Amino acid sequence: MAPAGGRAEEGTRANGADEVVEPVEAPRRKRPLLLIGALAMVVVLAGGAVVTWQAGWLDAPPVPTTAAPPPPAPVSLALKGVGADAPVPTAAGIGSVLVKPAGNALLGTLTGSVVDPATGAVLWKQGETTPLTPASTVKILVAAAALLSLDHTAQLSTKVVRGDQPGTVVLVGGGDPTLSSLPADRTTVYPGAATLDDLASQVSANGPVTRVLFDTSRYRGDGMAPGWAPADVPEGYVAPIGPLMVDGGRQDPTRMDNPRSSSPADTAASALAARLGASSVGQGAAPAGAQVLGEVKSVPVDQLVENMMQISDNVLAETIAREVALARGLEPTFAGAVQAVRAVLTEHGFDLTGAEVVDASGLSVNDKVPARLLTDILVAAAKPDASDARTAELRPLLTALPVAGGSGTLAGRYVQAGAAGKGWVRAKTGTLTRVNSLAGVVVDVDGRLLVFAFMSLSQSDDTKAVRGALDELAAALRTCGCG
Repeated sequence: MAPAGGRAEEGTRANGADEVVEPVEAPRRKRPLLLIGALAMVVVLAGGAVVTWQAGWLDAPPVPTTAAPPPPAPVSLALKGVGADAPVPTAAGIGSVLVKPAGNALLGTLTGSVVDPATGAVLWKQGETTPLTPASTVKILVAAAALLSLDHTAQLSTKVVRGDQPGTVVLVGGGDPTLSSLPADRTTVYPGAATLDDLASQVSANGPVTRVLFDTSRYRGDGMAPGWAPADVPEGYVAPIGPLMVDGGRQDPTRMDNPRSSSPADTAASALAARLGASSVGQGAAPAGAQVLGEVKSVPVDQLVENMMQISDNVLAETIAREVALARGLEPTFAGAVQAVRAVLTEHGFDLTGAEVVDASGLSVNDKVPARLLTDILVAAAKPDASDARTAELRPLLTALPVAGGSGTLAGRYVQAGAAGKGWVRAKTGTLTRVNSLAGVVVDVDGRLLVFAFMSLSQSDDTKAVRGALDELAAALRTCGCG
């Protein structure tokens, strides 16, 4: 909205009227003041209204010539929740709007399902039990397991404790990869992240530091999962997983995909040492019961889940899955994290038949998941009432999904392909070479919320075109008045 106001009128007199003054001439016979024709005079009044009068009318009250502004239009603001009272779509109606976009040859092998979460009715399905590579839509499983097993308000902590030698401190990784190397007034890809500057300031207050050790004992095992490409680190998709890093290991913390550190814990410790003026950095264990010299904390778990889903952050996914493993008493490794996610989902009634995964991020080509599992989880999150005990815990999963054409990994999509779904589709994306998937929710034109999952194994290397074909599928659901 433009600011109110405008320019003041120029050239008006202080008394609100122009004066008529006779010129000074040689003495002559006086004559009456003549007003030629109907000389109109204009005055701008203090209230802003313009009035005119003509000669001979000076003794009459001015007559306004502009109409009073109309009264403000009545405005009634309201939010309408999505519930179960909208027209119920039919399978035939859904099928009719999907038949054309689902037949796009670019999609290759296409599996998927569409479900009405209010009734649980499956409205469309195609190979929905066939496991395909999910890519990053596997993060839906990780997000659900975290929301079902972890305290939503819990935070991940990074500490510095006193070492066993004078001038030595130990930086202890607590599983927070969002710790920022930038000043507090600068934003990284992780909103609300704790800062290394804050941690260093706390430590400095406790005396000089000459040596910084770093402790990564919270997690164990290899930092790279089976099926990950070695180039994933320098190409910026992931860093070797550990409990200590800054900015997710990124060289540029303001950009999502850029080269990562191959030894993120050492990088983090070196950055802290530079701030403390310490000349030595090395790996070491924190002494038992050591004095805490400084501590900073991440945003709460539910916000970490949202950040993971919005930007499809692979490091966050692996970290969160390890925290689920620790909460379950399992090994904080790739295998332990996958086992923990499976256990939580199974205990909460989800059928994992056909699901075989080796990581939590979806980077591995060895991952396989059926579309039905993705829709099952999203349906539980999207129930319109409290009939499902899982819904309250899983609801943040829906708000964590990127908005078509608006946020996260969908911000640049739905501009041309799938434009009808812009602002109406919320979904998690998944992309690997010739692998594309999309799973989320959409509100149809009748106001009915629908859950969908589409998975494609394509022969085309035109990733943008294949993504557009998936976007057209989701957008077709938006256009459906299929009740």
